[in-house]
Amino acid sequence: MQAPGVYEVMDLVVDDPRQGELRIRMVACGLCHSDDHVATGDMPVGTYPVCGGHEGAGVVESVGPNTPGWQVGDHVIFSFMPSCGRCRWCATGRQNLCDLGAAMLSGARFDDPASFRLHLLDGTPVGQALGISTLAELTTVSINSVVKIDKDLPLERVCLLACAVGTGWGSAVNLAQAQPGDTIIVMGVGGVGINAVQGAAQAGASNVVAVDPVAFKREKALELGATRAFADIGEADSFVRSITNGQGADSAVVTVGVVSGQIVAQALASVRKAGTVVVTAVGDITAVGLPISVPELTLFQKRIQGGVFGASNPTWDILKQVQMYRDGRLKLDELVTREYKLDEVAKGFEDMHAGKNIRGVVRF
Repeated sequence: MQAPGVYEVMDLVVDDPRQGELRIRMVACGLCHSDDHVATGDMPVGTYPVCGGHEGAGVVESVGPNTPGWQVGDHVIFSFMPSCGRCRWCATGRQNLCDLGAAMLSGARFDDPASFRLHLLDGTPVGQALGISTLAELTTVSINSVVKIDKDLPLERVCLLACAVGTGWGSAVNLAQAQPGDTIIVMGVGGVGINAVQGAAQAGASNVVAVDPVAFKREKALELGATRAFADIGEADSFVRSITNGQGADSAVVTVGVVSGQIVAQALASVRKAGTVVVTAVGDITAVGLPISVPELTLFQKRIQGGVFGASNPTWDILKQVQMYRDGRLKLDELVTREYKLDEVAKGFEDMHAGKNIRGVVRF
């Protein structure tokens, strides 16, 4: 795929795994808006053509030489943020900021910018989306990009833990630091935002207010923990002020499909003094500027907090979320609106744009 463009199905040659690598046969891949940002060119990558996909689960088909701890048949969930376990960020419990992430958009191996794991049949290098390309039937990846899980789990559902769940849930719990009794606004309740709703509700927030123009998504948010749902932020802001003595929400999480400075400004205006706005959504990465009141930011002591993967530590948080799913506390089955075959991937993204899905999943 080139950008701007659409995803097409093509034959690829996949490298055998090297030391510290695994070749994975994919079972399922969630269709995330971030992959669409690659297609539209909002998020340029270092190598075209690029094979998309970063939210998935599969089964180990082969293990690279001298790679202990792994064997054929292991089941894995991917982590779109790699974790080396040794850099400053990993060592201080911030695996989502691992130094390996610096090469995620290059398309090449993280440690060798001239080496590619995927190629066209004529030998042309193909970039790997975030170093994993979970929309490929077979993909070779670093062991730093996968988490081993029990074999009895349904891979077509737990694949969502690779991105959407951790990003949304962590945005509310880790970054907005939702507390019992809080009032929190979630702007955009697609595949990521719906999990911010789940996270805020599980953290004990008294009022979880979902905002989305799509009625179907508002209904789903109410099923999964939202206490109220509105079509636009203006309505949500008015409601929140009516129940907080005019103060505003304790926090707002921005998980819209395509973010803009204006949306961040609306979120900032909706929170109380010392409130927090978590910006999880992405858009045109060349865009700059926020139309906000600097005195409001300063004198009301508000905070704008960026968020990557919900500040997750994937080697632990994914396993924690697996257990929450087993316990019935974290809903995954309810998030999958429709499953697609691989050759229907373009249709899946069309449905995402049309607001038909909370999450579409490709089944291989």
